[in-house]
Formats: sequence, C-alpha cells, structure tokens
Amino acid sequence: METTTQAGPQADTDAGTNPVLTIDGACATIRLNRPRHLNRIDPTDVPVLTEQLARIADDPAIRVLVLTGTGRVFSSGYHLGDLARQRSEVDDTAPPPPPSNEPSPFDALLAALENVRVPTICRLNGPVYGGATDLALCCDFRIGEESCEMFMPAARLGLHYYRSGIVRYTSRLGVNAAKKLFLTAQTIKAPEMLRVGYLTEVVPVGGLDAEVSRLTEVLAAQAPLAVAGMKTAINELARGEFDAAGCDARHVASTRSEDIREGVTAWHEKRKPVFQGR
Repeated sequence: METTTQAGPQADTDAGTNPVLTIDGACATIRLNRPRHLNRIDPTDVPVLTEQLARIADDPAIRVLVLTGTGRVFSSGYHLGDLARQRSEVDDTAPPPPPSNEPSPFDALLAALENVRVPTICRLNGPVYGGATDLALCCDFRIGEESCEMFMPAARLGLHYYRSGIVRYTSRLGVNAAKKLFLTAQTIKAPEMLRVGYLTEVVPVGGLDAEVSRLTEVLAAQAPLAVAGMKTAINELARGEFDAAGCDARHVASTRSEDIREGVTAWHEKRKPVFQGR
C-alpha cells in the first residue's frame, strides 16, 4: 500500500511545497519539493522533515528511507534569506552573546536523520550545494549520476560552519577533503565526490533509479534489529562517541532474537530469510 503525506504549511503552487513523504511497503521516500527554487531548504521545511523522520522511526514496517528531490537539482542548500534576516537583527553595538550548546532546529534535524534507525539512501537526482551537502552526508549511502556536482560556499559567504557539520565532514571524509571543500569553496564533480567518499556509488546518466531500487531491496531484506544496532555503533565510532557497553548489549540481544533463528534456519535451508525485527 502506498501513502503520501504533505505536512506543514504549503508555499505558492508554482514554488512547490514542504517535503513530501511517501510510504510504499518497507520503503519510505522523502522528497524535497521546491523545484522552482532548486529545492532550497526553507525554515518551514525543518519541522516538517523532523516530523516525517519521527513517523518513520516509529513505524516498524519501514525498513529503508530514500531521500531525494524534485526536478534537476537535489538541493541548493539552506535558504540564504533566513541567514540574511538573522544578520539584520544583530545589534552591532551590543556585546556578542555567549556560545550556545543548544542545537539549532536544522542541526537537530540533521542529527535525527543521521541517527534514524533505518538505513538511509540519498538519491542525488542532481547537484547538491551548501547545507544540503550535509543533509545528504547524514544518509548512510549517497548515489549520484556522472553529471553530479557539489560545493560548500561557507568561506565565500563569510560563514563559519556549525560544529556538528564540521565534525561530520572531517570524520567521514577525512581532513584533506574537509579542508578542500570548506576552505576553497570550490565545486567538485562526481569522480572526485566518489574518490573522497562523499558518493558511495556513481552511476551513468539514466541509471539512478535502477541502482537506488537495487540497494533498497538489499537493505530491506536484512535483519532490521541487527542493521539498526550496527548502524548506531558505526556512527558512534565515526564521531568518537563509541558506547562499548551498548554495542555489547545489542550483540547479546541479537543472539537471543527470533531474527537470528530465522536467519540461521534460512541459511541451512538455502532460502531467503523473512525477518520480523524481533
């Protein structure tokens, strides 16, 4: 059964709408939907995306999430008009406020996407820019066509990127790639995106849907508790926040699960396992 939701306030019809969530069997798809504005991420999109991720996390029938965009660009990034508004509200005569440890709504959204229990695929239907590069990086897999490109314009805009984004880029792509992307603000193309590990797969033009469908089927067929637990451990290790006791507990729980009984039985019977997530 396929269901579609379009939560939150709607923009004008020509400009598009807030992100659209579609659920088709075990696969959920979130589609950025402002093609006239190159799928820029507006402030109103953030709570909608956060709510959609919560719905996915709470639905045990969902095994995979695909994040994509409408049209020829995945996303042009976070709405710069919001940054300009914030700057205009600053009183230059007042002392700067102390740094806050509270994450911004966008930062919290990125954390929710990175840590959502199901494996995630970013279907890069076109170029990706600015803060949307971090949105895609929060996904477990990023698949793009040979025509794909990206750039991070923070240095060109005079913006020091937020802490969690710099940590994510450096831990996932390495120091050299992070410095090139952040400090030069240069565009890089699909071959280099693959080389530095930003893309996990590059496909010929026209081959995007087939590869995303193939990987979706592979991921949906795995044992969901084991996948969720190992994803958590790998993300913790990447951030330098590894919870060894938690990892050990999940390992022990998996040895007592119905899923491992089904997996071992299916292995011996030479058939595909049917996991229930228990």
